[in-house]
Amino acid sequence: MTLAEIDPEPDLDPVHALPLSQRMAASVMNRYGPQQAQWHYEHGLVLQSIFLVGRKAERDEFCRYVKEMYDSLIGPDGEIRGYREGEYNLDQINPGKTLFLLYARYGEEKYRRAIEKLKGQLLGHPRTKSGGFWHKQIYPWQMWLDGLYMQGPFYAQYTAEFGGGFDDIARQFSLIETKARDPQTGLLYHAWDESLQQKWANPDTGCSPHFWGRALGWYCMALADTLDFIPPAQAETLKAIARRLFAPLLKYQDADSGLWFQVPDRGGAPGNYTESSASSMFIYFLLKMIRLGIAPDIDATQLKAAAVKAYQGLVKHKIQEDPSGELHLTGICKVAGLGGTPYRDGSYEYYVNEPQSTDDFKGVGPFILASMEYEGTKNS
Repeated sequence: MTLAEIDPEPDLDPVHALPLSQRMAASVMNRYGPQQAQWHYEHGLVLQSIFLVGRKAERDEFCRYVKEMYDSLIGPDGEIRGYREGEYNLDQINPGKTLFLLYARYGEEKYRRAIEKLKGQLLGHPRTKSGGFWHKQIYPWQMWLDGLYMQGPFYAQYTAEFGGGFDDIARQFSLIETKARDPQTGLLYHAWDESLQQKWANPDTGCSPHFWGRALGWYCMALADTLDFIPPAQAETLKAIARRLFAPLLKYQDADSGLWFQVPDRGGAPGNYTESSASSMFIYFLLKMIRLGIAPDIDATQLKAAAVKAYQGLVKHKIQEDPSGELHLTGICKVAGLGGTPYRDGSYEYYVNEPQSTDDFKGVGPFILASMEYEGTKNS
């Protein structure tokens, strides 16, 4: 893959002249069919990104593909194959965001019924004493940055379309920022344990011991997407949080590649590496904040330059093209978490030694979204 393919010349063949958002979406579609569909947060993420590409590019085959994938999971009564409400797992809310897109486009009542089932989980979902959703029932008294992405945009869109209050949504964001923000770096720790009982938790603050790029990326995308639906009064809380993240993201961007590291504040430390999913998420966040007018004018030029450098670095260093023309995204942390069995202690060594993968949906979905935002800057 060459950088020329970001801004293709007229003499390139028609396939390579397509924007990278469409090329990556088509590559996923070639590799992933209904028999592989799962009710899973990363599947929901990549399918949402494909639907949005299709809608923006007026490529109905992309939207129809997503519909076929979801129809393999959603019954006529709105029952969701593979969904288990009793687990009270925020990850299982995330695929529900695409249901709003399907309901708006196709009007089938089964999508609305499925949406209501997911909202029902949030109504009964366990919370910390301070009101924050537990990440999962198996992780009691814990808020993880990941969870804000898994439930926040869904909760906000439901409230915007079907009614309810927005204060609780804004409270989730401000609570975790208050608990997890490090005053020295401005970065947010991966998670917070209100009970102070986890071995990974700081005995005074309850925070996990390190920052993790993708966890912060989830939180940044949650801010960006929730702002699509939340009204001005509560939006000011989210905008203020977003603006506080601009300087830390620029500070910890790798000067050479333009990307961000698996452990963001430890660039150059042994074993650390520039990680593709977090980098894609930060690009998406920065460019969307500029598009929404949330970055002050004095910052917007600097933020755009950083995001463009990162996007070009991502394409240069992490995108591969195979002989068939399909695109692949490399350098994605396969998974990282805290606690559980075997126990994940949140140490630096833990994060940098988790396996890397190629074409993991947790990276591919954000890459498609980041590409759409980047392409929008080229057309504006």
